Amino acid sequence: MLNHPSDDRVELFDARATEEQLAELRARLASTRLPERETTREGARGRDRWDQGPPLADIVELVDYWQTAYDWRAFERRLNEIGQFRTVVDGLGIHFLHRRSPRSDATPLVLTHGWPGSVAEFVDVIDELADPQDPLAPAFHVVAPSLPGYGYSDKPAEEGWGTERIAATWVRLMGRLGYDRFLAHGGDWGGPITIALAGRFPDHVIGIHTTTPQAPPGLSLEVLDATERQWVEHTRAFVADRLAYAKVMASAPQTIGYALVDSPVGLLAWILEKFFEWSDTADTPFETISRDRILDNVSLYWLTATGASAARIYFESHQSLDPDLRVTVPAALTTYPHDIEKHPRPWAEERFLHIVRWRAPECGGHFPALEVPEAFVHDLREGLAAVLTASV
Repeated sequence: MLNHPSDDRVELFDARATEEQLAELRARLASTRLPERETTREGARGRDRWDQGPPLADIVELVDYWQTAYDWRAFERRLNEIGQFRTVVDGLGIHFLHRRSPRSDATPLVLTHGWPGSVAEFVDVIDELADPQDPLAPAFHVVAPSLPGYGYSDKPAEEGWGTERIAATWVRLMGRLGYDRFLAHGGDWGGPITIALAGRFPDHVIGIHTTTPQAPPGLSLEVLDATERQWVEHTRAFVADRLAYAKVMASAPQTIGYALVDSPVGLLAWILEKFFEWSDTADTPFETISRDRILDNVSLYWLTATGASAARIYFESHQSLDPDLRVTVPAALTTYPHDIEKHPRPWAEERFLHIVRWRAPECGGHFPALEVPEAFVHDLREGLAAVLTASV
């Protein structure tokens, strides 16, 4: 059972699965009933291998590793090293990582993950953000909450926990930690949440960095150059051909939830597909993201039984970002080349009215903190440094 501190208390949290939970996971993995091999042609390479989803051979190998060699306890220790806490905001228990910087000039920063990620996305970058090796680099007091229904945060028992309510919750969470003014970063669902934070709470948000700079809908192609039009076509192709997962979770999170909460291999395949498709890799996501880190993420979903509750953010908020919402605080925007959505700058400028830094790196995908952590930290630092300069 999770602890439920009273409404103004912040309590230390120790993530620890029972031995019975881990034994049950291994037993379920050992008794998995697998489908036949995909009908993709023999000898297919690269992305062709994944035309029908995660290849059987890859799943068999990964499940064997998950069952026999993977060490969940190492991830638990890492979470506890960073510092884990829980508090109740708006009636819901919220779990978060909190790493205070030793630097007196550090600025508070909230990092927001998305789906199919978790706080596991940030565990390899938090230390360097809080206590950089370079004394001239900016430092941050880092807060990384688990979204409602994710990880060790509570599962909402009522409708209404969409991006706007989450943004308001983050303001209260940061204030409770003594951070009345703070910076914000997010990607995937963390993008709309960060945009809502900046747009609705400019008195609290100094400025933002996002890798999901969603523009308002219905903008003209006439203002775009050839490269920017390619970005639009890339995004439209994703929406047309690869968005079925989101429509399923937006329309029937409970239905898919039964499979995700009952079958560890079903959960693994559902999530692994996205880590492959959305990463800047050729043949497997493990080219850039470690096998252990992906299993940390999947195991967190499994051990907390959050397959259904995490999916409900799509039911609550899919394509619901207010088209009239504008961001007036300084914004640093980055679009990675293999991300699933690409928003051209002329369109982004319709929402973000004070862009202080714009970047389009040469490599990286939807999970940059995992794929290219050093480059991600550098980009985030540079972006937030520009934000801080502009906010003076």
